[in-house]
Order: sequence, then structure tokens, then C-alpha cells
Amino acid sequence: MNAELRRRAYLTAMQVASWLPRVELPFAAPSRPALLQVLVEPEVEPQPSAPLTREAVAEVTPAQAVAQPVPAQAEPRARIEVPRPAPQARTSAPEASAVKDEVEPVKVAAVPPPRFALQLLRAGACAVLVELPTGEALQGRDPAYLLLKDLLRAAGLPDSPQLIGEPVRWPLLVRGQIDQGPQAALEYVQSFVGARLEDQEPCSCLWLVGLPAIRFAAEADAEAYNRELQIEGLGAAWALPGLELLMDEPERKRDLWQAMRRVRQRWLAAT
Repeated sequence: MNAELRRRAYLTAMQVASWLPRVELPFAAPSRPALLQVLVEPEVEPQPSAPLTREAVAEVTPAQAVAQPVPAQAEPRARIEVPRPAPQARTSAPEASAVKDEVEPVKVAAVPPPRFALQLLRAGACAVLVELPTGEALQGRDPAYLLLKDLLRAAGLPDSPQLIGEPVRWPLLVRGQIDQGPQAALEYVQSFVGARLEDQEPCSCLWLVGLPAIRFAAEADAEAYNRELQIEGLGAAWALPGLELLMDEPERKRDLWQAMRRVRQRWLAAT
């Protein structure tokens, strides 16, 4: 059996009716022209079916109607709505800042505790709350103490005042969580002076010497220098500039002497 017969036997076994090689095979028989022609079947156009008449519809048996069911119309698919974020309205810069201020809480800056030292003295019918310039108790040779003695003599009071209690140094604690702000200092100084004066004989006037004494005993400021004040729970008081301020600015002594002439009648009448 030659190669061509063997090839045809293989094709017959594989049920291949026609087979065309892509290249020319050696020793192969020439192809038949009939196999190279592609038979194209003509497209058959569908003929429109004739409309059914009433008689034809009546002739259709129930079995045929069941055998040919009418295709059901497809139900419309439910439309799924996807939620979309609403567009944010653009606000102007002032409006945005106003909204931000309303939302964010206002942060209050912590007020540092004040620092001062006060000493309570008793001189005759008057009590003296004096600022300690150096933070230490007044000494006999201190210029500030000598000036205080001159003021007491000019006012007609004993020039050797007596100490009442220990000096008040603020803040009370170097470290701690308690409030030591200005309001706490005001309440402490007023309660301290009131408690000490209750143990003493009634005084005619309370001298407040220095801005810390005026601020934290009478809740006043530097505008109260050389003026009389009325403190609830402590009675009548007289505000004086600090001892160091009088030494640094001697011209203040003139206004102090003039104010003293008006106020000194308060304690001179009590003696």
C-alpha cells in the first residue's frame, strides 16, 4: 500500500469526507476541482404568515392550544435606587467661620496664678495690710519699713506695728490641681484678713498698702490710690501706693499727705 492509499484509509476511518492540505504534499495525487468549489446555499427568506381568521381560530382544538403555549411576557425588572450623597452647598468664608465657631467650643486660656506676699499688722486703731517688696518679712533697717514707720507717725499712729499672723504668700502651693487664680486669691485674702481681725479689737480703718493688697482685699486697681473704700465684711479701708513705688516716685508723697489729712480723722476720733 502506497502513501496515498494509506492516507485515504486514515481519512475514511476518521469520517473525513474531504481534506485539503495547506501546502502541496509530495507524491500526492492532484486535487479534484469539484472539491475546491464552495457550495453556498441560498438564503431562504421567511414568508409572512397569513393572519388567522375567526374560522381558523375556532378550528384550533384545545389540545393544540395547550401544545403551543403563548410565551409569557417578561416581568419588568425592579429598578434598584442607589442612594447618592446630596451635594454640599458651598458657603462663603464668613459663614463657614461662623459655623465652625458654633460647633467648636471656645477654648479659654488658663490664667496663671498671681504672685505676691502680704503682711498684716496692727498699729493702734488701724490694721495695715502691706505688700512685702522682697517677699520676706519687714526688718528694722529696711528702707521700706522705715518709710512705713514715717507714714504711721504722720498719721498719729504708733510707729511700731505688731505682726498679726504669718505673711500670706501666693500661690500657696508650688504644685497642685487646686485653683490658685486671681478669684481664688481674692477670696483667700479677704477670708484671712476677716478671720484675723475678728480676734483683734475693732479697728477704725484698714490700710491697704500696695497694689496686691488693694486688688486682693478690696477688688480694686491702681485708680483707687489715696481713696477710701468700703469692703463688705472688712469695713472701711484706705488704699495707698506701695512702699517701693513711693521710694521710686517721691512725687506721689504729696498726694498721699493731702489724702491722709482727710482720712486721719477717722482713727483719731476713735483714740
